[in-house]
Amino acid sequence: MANLQIRNMPDTLHERLRRYARENNCSMRAVALSAIERELAHWEWRKRLAQRPETDLGVEAATLLMEERARRDSEIG
Repeated sequence: MANLQIRNMPDTLHERLRRYARENNCSMRAVALSAIERELAHWEWRKRLAQRPETDLGVEAATLLMEERARRDSEIG
């Protein structure tokens, strides 16, 4: 298993990391690994999303949402 060392971490960030770990009953290592994993997953998702072709609905998505909400509200009220 590889190692990673972080040098010159700002004291405030280190304290936030330590406090988060303590309040969530886990180690700083677990918190750091989880944060890195989340960030990489988010980056990979954005990369996949950017590769998808655009979809032309023929109308703005906001307009479709407003119409659907109006329809739903008229059924309820």
